[in-house]
Amino acid sequence: MPSVPSGVTRRLITALAVLMSVFHLWVAFVGPPNAYVMRGLHLAFALVLGFLIMPGRARVDGRLGVWDGLLVLAAAAAALYPSLNLTYIENRMYYVDDPVLADYVFGGALILLILEATRRATGWALPITALVFLAYGVTVGQQSVGIMLDQLYLTTEGIFGIPLYVSATYVMLFILFGAFVERSGAGKLFMDFALALAGHTSGGPAKVAVITSSLFGTVSGSAVANVMTTGTFTIPLMMRTGYRPAFAGAVEAVASTGGQLMPPIMGAAAFVMAEFLGVSYLKVAMFALLPALLYYVAVFMAVHFEAKRIGLVGVPKADLPRLKEVLLERGHLFLPLVVIIAVLLTGRSAAFSALCGIASVIPTTWLRPSTRGTFTFTAIVEALEAGARNTLVVALACACAGIVIGVITLTGLGLSFTGVVLALSQNSLILALFLTMLAGILLGMGLPTTPAYIVQVALLVPALVKLGVQVEAAHLFVLYFAVLSAITPPVAMAVYAANGISRATLMDTSWAAVKLGLTGYIIPFMFVFAPSLLLMGDPATVALATVTATVGVVCLAGGLHQYFFLGTARPWERLLLIAAALVLIKPGWQSDLVGLVLIALTLASQRWLRPRASAAAPEGRKSA
Repeated sequence: MPSVPSGVTRRLITALAVLMSVFHLWVAFVGPPNAYVMRGLHLAFALVLGFLIMPGRARVDGRLGVWDGLLVLAAAAAALYPSLNLTYIENRMYYVDDPVLADYVFGGALILLILEATRRATGWALPITALVFLAYGVTVGQQSVGIMLDQLYLTTEGIFGIPLYVSATYVMLFILFGAFVERSGAGKLFMDFALALAGHTSGGPAKVAVITSSLFGTVSGSAVANVMTTGTFTIPLMMRTGYRPAFAGAVEAVASTGGQLMPPIMGAAAFVMAEFLGVSYLKVAMFALLPALLYYVAVFMAVHFEAKRIGLVGVPKADLPRLKEVLLERGHLFLPLVVIIAVLLTGRSAAFSALCGIASVIPTTWLRPSTRGTFTFTAIVEALEAGARNTLVVALACACAGIVIGVITLTGLGLSFTGVVLALSQNSLILALFLTMLAGILLGMGLPTTPAYIVQVALLVPALVKLGVQVEAAHLFVLYFAVLSAITPPVAMAVYAANGISRATLMDTSWAAVKLGLTGYIIPFMFVFAPSLLLMGDPATVALATVTATVGVVCLAGGLHQYFFLGTARPWERLLLIAAALVLIKPGWQSDLVGLVLIALTLASQRWLRPRASAAAPEGRKSA
């Protein structure tokens, strides 16, 4: 069968990807057009590029087959049909006026095309989920095909709903920002900065992995991408300095996963959260700040205690970059992040902040000779193309999630599910939180973070709010477990990625990752019971909650990794530390006092009940 030559296909992909990025930059500058036009074009670009980049059958020669060519044309037509018929769409009365034949043809085609493109981009889980909800709507929900099509295609309550709006308005720009920052050389800056800061300390390479991944995560937003970018350097370095491969891979996986939770630039789901909550993205970043810092404090202290327990030393200072030289040579590359934060603080929108950040990247590289020649015309084109390519998975997942949300809204399934959760938990908040945690992890295993979060918002968050959880805490709670599924066995994508570099046994790496990231599973319960950790409340309460929570996560890290500040922790000392961590979770001065007493007992045991010979840390380097 005739097909398009590979060279032509590659040039077409580049041209369309660059055009997609330029279109979104232009819209961010002049303001968004009609909702159907903006979201329709965004979806059309995503579908067309998806079918071009991910052919139905692997073609060795890279040619575009006839079938995929037809899918490309059909995708463009179906996605743009509403925006090309705006007068008709805006004047009809949805749910009252029956869809015409063209609506059925293009709407049905778009649903099938989204399912197929999402399957190619993310696997079967999300399309199957959407199909199950579609079947539920027609059967149990007793909705006609016409009403379903109306909801999903001819309104902004389905495919063209909030998830796709967020993808088109915010996510695309921040991913594009990340592509430009990455090409500016900031990745090397993050790595050298972390090496200069912590490389010489006990277990320094693991701390470098934590710092680097938290920094890179602010511009990446993807756990797997973070692992594959920073892990290629940090995992071998950890292994060379004495960490066993499984632990090295686990450190990188856990540290990379937290990037989606770390302000100033979190994962795509955070922008969706801002829309659902009806607040600015800056507010969401503020809510997420302390929990994210607690997450990284816990991981940092865990690798510190592990290194002290087995006697690992850092990299010799002579082999490390000097902090002053790193900042003088490349420190200016931090400026685009500063620009975004500064613009957000002025009250401008997240989209405008991202645009300012992108606009600042190239001029920033001109400030030092070492980076002045970074952005050639070819590099700019590559950054624009990479930004569009990296957006595809999010855009397609958001469109597919829109199908699910449309059905839930139309059938009232969310209210029914809330009743089920309340009945199962018997109005017990702890049990409801535990059920929500399990559901979030299971959804996150099969779905990308954003659709997993969106489905939970529709099905689970209302039940938590009904049981008295503050709405902001409820949203962040379900987001955490959608994210943490990346390190939760049996489907732990960040662990798989890290394991590909460390070559360790998968089960060993998974167990080490759960142990390292266990504090991350507890932090959501902490801010549900103490919303002051979301920077809500008076300053004194926030300060007290911050201090006790920080002490708690450090105790938990010590208890899990068999070491505390004065030496190796014996079994009863580990139990005291874990108990102290758990009681410090509960807000209130009584529980805080109990936690402090337990810590004091642990330190006293280490100081006075330990034989002098065993108090010394092991010498030399050993296998972790």
